[in-house]
Amino acid sequence: MQREGQRAANALRPYNFVPDVAPHALASVLVSSGRTQVICAVSLDDSQPQWKKVQGIPGGWVTAEYSMLPYCTAPRKKRGVAGKVDGRSVEIQRLIGRSLRAVVDMDALGERTLWVDCDVLCADGGTRTASITGSAVALAIAMRRLIRQGVLETNPMRQLVAAVSVGKLGGEALLDLCYVEDRDAEVDMNVVMTEQGEYVEVQGSGEEAVFTAAEMNEMLGFASAGIRELIETQRRLIEDVCSEEM
Repeated sequence: MQREGQRAANALRPYNFVPDVAPHALASVLVSSGRTQVICAVSLDDSQPQWKKVQGIPGGWVTAEYSMLPYCTAPRKKRGVAGKVDGRSVEIQRLIGRSLRAVVDMDALGERTLWVDCDVLCADGGTRTASITGSAVALAIAMRRLIRQGVLETNPMRQLVAAVSVGKLGGEALLDLCYVEDRDAEVDMNVVMTEQGEYVEVQGSGEEAVFTAAEMNEMLGFASAGIRELIETQRRLIEDVCSEEM
């Protein structure tokens, strides 16, 4: 099938990271995947979450919040009611949090909480996967800054993590679906992997369709290759930012 920009079935959209767009955050990144844009910002709370204190569980915590700004879609998305989060956003922010915690040593973090806020500026498919990929970059930069500040002795972030969407449209496997492709896809899947090639989470379903094991393996192969490429991009930006600060 013909994709926008003559993009191959197994090709990512153009990906870009702009660091430190939120000056009051410990670290932040504006991540762009095609037209999708998300700001991912990390803030430090120098205490455990209350539930850990109550249960006497040692170590820190990493948690995420996700929101879509009203102007990120057309027509305008209605702003959420203060204090209330819609079910989709709850599911996505839990996914982001799980993905980041999978690569962080909570004991090494100490009795601290790192908040990761993901705010969607423009939504054209893949906002949750872009949020995970961008958040991992912001978190990695934040960890290194905490070490330089003497807050942490060692880096609690053991490795990078990234995510991408895959799907089947018109019987063909596709990597990194834009909104139109995601809307019309027979199969839609989100894949989260570490830089060591381990799966953190796979979310997949047939949209009024079914898929075979062979088709699933093809899509997972696309996702694995795409995530390796994303992690290389993540690593280059982190090294560039942190080397400038040394």
